[in-house]
Parts: sequence; structure tokens; C-alpha cells
Amino acid sequence: MITEPVAEAGVRILQQHARVDLLLGLSYEELLGAVSDCEGLLVRSATKVTREVVEAAKNLKVIGRAGTGLNNIDTLAARERGIKVVDASGANAISAAEHTFALLLAVCRKIARANRALVIEKRWDRHEFVGIELYGKRLGIIGFGRIGKEVAKRAIAFGMTVIAYDPYVSKDEFTLHGVYPVTFKELLTTSDFVSIHVPLTDETRSMIGKNELSLFKKGSILINCARGEIVDESALYDALVRGDLTGAGIDVFAKEPAIGNPLLELDNVVATPHLGGSTVEAQQRCAVVVARLMVEALNGDGSKVQCQDFG
Repeated sequence: MITEPVAEAGVRILQQHARVDLLLGLSYEELLGAVSDCEGLLVRSATKVTREVVEAAKNLKVIGRAGTGLNNIDTLAARERGIKVVDASGANAISAAEHTFALLLAVCRKIARANRALVIEKRWDRHEFVGIELYGKRLGIIGFGRIGKEVAKRAIAFGMTVIAYDPYVSKDEFTLHGVYPVTFKELLTTSDFVSIHVPLTDETRSMIGKNELSLFKKGSILINCARGEIVDESALYDALVRGDLTGAGIDVFAKEPAIGNPLLELDNVVATPHLGGSTVEAQQRCAVVVARLMVEALNGDGSKVQCQDFG
């Protein structure tokens, strides 16, 4: 059963091995009823696979998420039932890295405000929107996984110095990518721009709070394309209002949809509705990767799936 739109290539892979029901836009109550007979459940980020959903799915063998991260799935409940949970980790890394730079450039060059002034307010004002360059600046990357590495490549191409913090990555791995490993405190205090690329865990939840924001270099910029709960939004709002930070680029929020979030009222914030992985290419990669993993789980033998015409 597929509960959200996924790329057709992934659907076709599943259809080679199972009957596929596309049941989009289900209410939570409808989901509880529909899931009872399915052996595989494929979702994206909007469907909340709670313990109640897992327990209602009597025949479920695998849950797949066509994206990165499993925050909307109760993995503990699934594990207790012996249900495999898979996602498409890394499949959207390039799209997320590019979106990081889209937000970074938009904040630095005041793109959203300038566009609004010209298009909506009919004002031609070149002096109000003087920006800052990336060249020669220091980018601090929190989390040096697949996305962090892709961000680093692009930052180096812009002529930036790149530092990173990730206690789970070896020094040699940083060096291989031309990045300087630093402590968390050093990253916060010396970076002109800070970009977050860690998963949401008990360790990373609220990892950027009031105390951490007080350490940021005066006038720095924060970019968050990871998960909203990693940043204390109230503390960030206060820091932006005080002018401690020049601005922020935000793609993710603690509560989504983020309609009414106070951060959206600030002129020095550029915000998007969780679009990091929302490209045609990333959606296709995610669908194909997770479909293959789900078929392997349904086969039950761990064998690799060979699918024609899907790369």
C-alpha cells in the first residue's frame, strides 16, 4: 500500500513483485482500516506510522519511506513486531545540498526581499539590498555525512574555507574532502555561516539552543535543511530580532506545516516548506531505492533485486 505520491519508477518496481494499492490522501482513521491486510507500506513524510498503525497492520513485513529519515515512523513498535523499516538514505543528498546553497545565497543576497520590493511593491531600490559574498568566508558544517560532504564540495568551489564537526567521522575523512575538523564550540564561534546536516536523534534534538546561539559569531547566518527540532525556534527568533545573527535560511520546522510560525514574520529569514529533497531527480532516486529495499524485505531472503530499465 502506498499512501503518498511517489515516482512512477518506484511504483513499477513494486508492481513487478506484488499487488500495489495506491491509497492517497487517507485520513488517520482510514489508514488504520486500510493497513490491516497489507504486507508492505510505503510512505513519505506526511503519513504518521504510529504504534497504533503498526499494531493494526497484522500482516505487515516492511515499512518503507521514500525519503531520508524515519521520524514519522514508530521504529520501536515495528521492531517489536519484527517489521523491517527502510528508507532511501542518501538518495536526495545532492538535492538537499543544492537547496542548502539556494537558501544561503538567498539570505546573503536578500533575494526574497528584493523580489518582493520589485515585483509586489513596484520599487526599484538597489541600495536597500546590498548583500555579502560567500568567497573567502568560513562555512561550518554540523554533520559530515552524505549531505554534509556534498555541501562542502560546493562551498570549496565558491572559494570558501570549510570546517566541520562530526564526532563519528575520522580525521582522515575530513582531510580527504579538504575540510578542517573542529570542535563544536570552535565551529559556532568562528563560522560566518553554519549549516546543519545531522539526523534528528535524542542527541541532536535542540542541539542549537539559547546557549549555543550565544556562541555564534556576531552577524553570522544559520541554515537548517535537516530537521526543525534540532534548533530551538524561540531562541533563534530572539537572536534574529536582536541582530545577533544576520539572518537564517530555514527549510524545516518543529511543527509542519509551519503556517503562523513567528520566524516567518522576520525580514531576515528566508523560508521554504520542506523542499530539500523536492526535485524530480531526487524523488525518482528515492522511490527506486526504497522500492528495491522493500522487495528484498518481502522476498525474505536478503537477495538483491534485479529490475529492468531502472538503472
